[in-house]
Amino acid sequence: MGDDIDVRRLGPVDIEAILSSDAFDHPARPDQTRAFLDAPDTAIIGALDGDRMIGFASATVLLHPDKPPMLFVNEVGVNEGFRKRGIATRLVEALIDWARAYGCEGIWLATEEDNAAARALYRKLDARETTGVVVFDWDGALER
Repeated sequence: MGDDIDVRRLGPVDIEAILSSDAFDHPARPDQTRAFLDAPDTAIIGALDGDRMIGFASATVLLHPDKPPMLFVNEVGVNEGFRKRGIATRLVEALIDWARAYGCEGIWLATEEDNAAARALYRKLDARETTGVVVFDWDGALER
């Protein structure tokens, strides 16, 4: 399933596919997209239907002085018309492969409790679901 879709790590040559994609929550910003693609400790795995990016998984390597590198999965998304074809699974598997090659010894992410599709995807990929974690954020706090 989803075999006709090219799934691979994207680079600077793919900026137009990213900028024109509607797979994100908001339109991709050229400055942020370039910075993300240029950073050695970030990855975006794209699902391409021809020249059109119809899905992605993005992540950032987290470094700590006392721990090995870990990968934080920022987001996974697939356009509605392409869901239920195994594309999200392929995206996350490719991200896991990249993390291993980078030297990451762990991968983590957060998702909403009511996001049944995401939770099913991560369970399918043998991720361990953690409970009892409280998340704090400062979204928008720096805009004041």
